[in-house]
Amino acid sequence: MFNTFSFAKKVKRPLILDGATGSLLINMGFKPDQNVWTSAANVLNPKNVLLVHKKYIKAGADIITTNTFRTNPSAINKSDFDQTQLVKEGVLLAKNAAEKYNVLIAGSNPPAEDCYQQQRTITQKELRYNHHKHISQLIEYGSDFVLNETQSHFDEIKIISEYSSKTNIPFVVSLFNDQKLNLLSGESLFKVIDYLKHFPTLAIGINCVSPNTYLKTINKFSQKINWGFYLNCGKSTHSSQKIVCSISPYNYLESVKLSLSKSPSFIGACCGSTPQHISTLKKYFDGKINNSNTG
Repeated sequence: MFNTFSFAKKVKRPLILDGATGSLLINMGFKPDQNVWTSAANVLNPKNVLLVHKKYIKAGADIITTNTFRTNPSAINKSDFDQTQLVKEGVLLAKNAAEKYNVLIAGSNPPAEDCYQQQRTITQKELRYNHHKHISQLIEYGSDFVLNETQSHFDEIKIISEYSSKTNIPFVVSLFNDQKLNLLSGESLFKVIDYLKHFPTLAIGINCVSPNTYLKTINKFSQKINWGFYLNCGKSTHSSQKIVCSISPYNYLESVKLSLSKSPSFIGACCGSTPQHISTLKKYFDGKINNSNTG
């Protein structure tokens, strides 16, 4: 498992991460909870969560992500849901979907508070407890590694990296930055990437930014590190509950192709994406789509 992302370079194609889960569940009729968002579906509508995972596996994903984006303690504390149950069911649903396939399970660990929130409202002690507990649960219930995604505050990134390294938990850190290429906590994206290079991350990623914003960052990456991305395909504001896809699978592929010379280790898609986006990536890497077919 620890060599998974390095293996992607040996086979000369990125591992394919799945696409959006939450926005798909909403489009299937699930009403998100104010605090735990669509992770409530793990207990309220598990059949659809399982169906979404299976669709991405069928589309060609090598990695599927648990529906645990808001099952962390800081989010659950504001709701009536049982935190352990939501995490456990989220991981088990992904494992059940992947049971007969050679697919990795990425345990989703989000920011402790809202992922687009700039100001911290919880204490550092609460922040550490939140990540220590959630990361440990994701591994305990069967995730292959923890995908710390949409991370935009340097204090959290430090807590995640130090704890995961100390406890030998395999992890990826995927960052969210603004159009000026800074985290929401103010630090330069590139400063944080340089910081992460000192830890045994499986890979460093960028997610939930637009393709245009992402393309400003790719020159920072090289073949010396494992890195990847999954970009926002939605037409909405970050505060919208219903996310409408605004980038077609073929247009998304065109954005992806612009960074392949930098040898990314993994590629997926974020908010607003569908299994069709993942299927298009897989077909391209399998040689079933060439440059004349896209656009």
